[in-house]
Amino acid sequence: MTEIPANHLLILVAAMVISMTLIPVMVRLAPVLGMVDKPDPRKVHSVPIPRVGGVGIVIGSLVPLLVWLPVDTLMASYLAGALILLLFGAWDDAKELGHYVKFIGQFAAVLGVVYWGDLYVTQLPLLGPDAMSESMGRVFTVIAMVGMINAMNHSDGLDGLAGGESLISLLAIIYLAYQAGGDPAVIIAVATIGGVFGFLRFNSHPARVFMGDGGSQFLGFTLAFLAVYLMTRVNPALSPALPLLFLGLPIVDILAVFAQRIYHGMNWFRATKNHIHHRLLELGFEHHESVITIYAIQALLVLLAVVLPYEHDLLIIGIYVGVSVAVFAGLIVAERSGWRKSRERLLFPAVKAFGVIRKQPQFLQALTGLVMAVIALYALVVAFVVEQVPLQFGYILVVLAGLLLARLLAGFRLWFLFLRLTLFLSMAALVYLVNLYPQPWFAEVSRFFDYAVFAVLILAIAAGMRFAENSRFDVSPLDFLVILMLLVAGIFPQQIGLSEMLLRLIIEFVVLFYAVEWVLKHMRSRWNLMTLGVLGSLVVLSGRFVVG
Repeated sequence: MTEIPANHLLILVAAMVISMTLIPVMVRLAPVLGMVDKPDPRKVHSVPIPRVGGVGIVIGSLVPLLVWLPVDTLMASYLAGALILLLFGAWDDAKELGHYVKFIGQFAAVLGVVYWGDLYVTQLPLLGPDAMSESMGRVFTVIAMVGMINAMNHSDGLDGLAGGESLISLLAIIYLAYQAGGDPAVIIAVATIGGVFGFLRFNSHPARVFMGDGGSQFLGFTLAFLAVYLMTRVNPALSPALPLLFLGLPIVDILAVFAQRIYHGMNWFRATKNHIHHRLLELGFEHHESVITIYAIQALLVLLAVVLPYEHDLLIIGIYVGVSVAVFAGLIVAERSGWRKSRERLLFPAVKAFGVIRKQPQFLQALTGLVMAVIALYALVVAFVVEQVPLQFGYILVVLAGLLLARLLAGFRLWFLFLRLTLFLSMAALVYLVNLYPQPWFAEVSRFFDYAVFAVLILAIAAGMRFAENSRFDVSPLDFLVILMLLVAGIFPQQIGLSEMLLRLIIEFVVLFYAVEWVLKHMRSRWNLMTLGVLGSLVVLSGRFVVG
């Protein structure tokens, strides 16, 4: 089996960086554009929140696709559909359109894929390959894709929920598509994960931005498109019932909600508080606990899809129905019995000891200083242990050094956005160089160096997130997703085409991005150990490139 090309990692990083850079810009424009979600009785937030994250997700995902995705008629129909949904979604986020206007955008996007792109379902579960005509297949596909768009749209009810559910499903799609050589599907899924991951950095509870309809509709559309593409073009041998598992909880959730609304004679499309996440909150689960619980159920369904791709349709449907019934039966029993989750916490002596320390501002300052120093050390070591600077990277390093120096000299707040972008790109370049072009002597000891550097970073950030009273880096649901992704990559590297080198790059990217973001959240001055260390590394490497 061939290994995943390195450009997949570049696609992921590019989408993530674009998303993370664009979202803060859109947050500032949100009041002007009217894209602000105001509180009301059916919502769980109590203050106005910008709903512009979808712009970052979509643009962050699509820009790398325009560079790396081979575009034929089908892929062009997907890109056009994504832009249509972004426009209608952003319009709705600004003007609160009615459901029927939103349906126009949804059907326009899906009809383009089905009739222009010629993508449609050819076989239903439990039926033979000839049981459905082409015209019926196209109509069913339109209805199913629009249904998935709305399922994901309705799942967007808690901070990080819709994005995290989508990310978990996309991981399974990558695995299944890669196994069958479906590179376009892998590229789309990887780019979407990058866009979502960049957004989740701002959407973890308490969220600073919502994805809005512009983001949730795009995610539902992308998942539906990839599901049909995977089942009909990439690997038709997969069980036709498999999408139930890898699309997971949003499907049964929206069906259950519609059933309740019909039973009570309510408007099908009027938002209510009877989704799974609302019911968990009513049972006493905290916000992040509800999100992680749903992540866990979604991960279970997705894992079953990965291990049962060719099983009989009846078995897969039975498993999906069984898990769904267990979830809703548990909710019903808890609700009717009056059960409520206890909010008490058991504290170990070691945790109690931190109770005094965490109240001291010096604790957070010390952790931030430690992270700064380790990042600076890493950057400077890289500058001297890289054996050569490739031509294409040399020019990139010169540009990054110039951008970082200009940012440090400038005092405008707007330039903070460029500081984040420049630092992320710089760390990505340094990780790439030190892993692919190390001096021979350093290659022998690099593993021990990495263990020391990344162990300190992980422990320092974890301690700050858990114990620092004034930390603004509480991302527990996002942590769950990061751990899940790293576990998948670490346990199944060969199955998903990861070489040891690529796995190492991914882990180092993730840790260093977290570390840089931690410093950006807690630093007091743009002139600090981290920025000076990274600048020094870039200058040294640029000088070696120019002189060489």
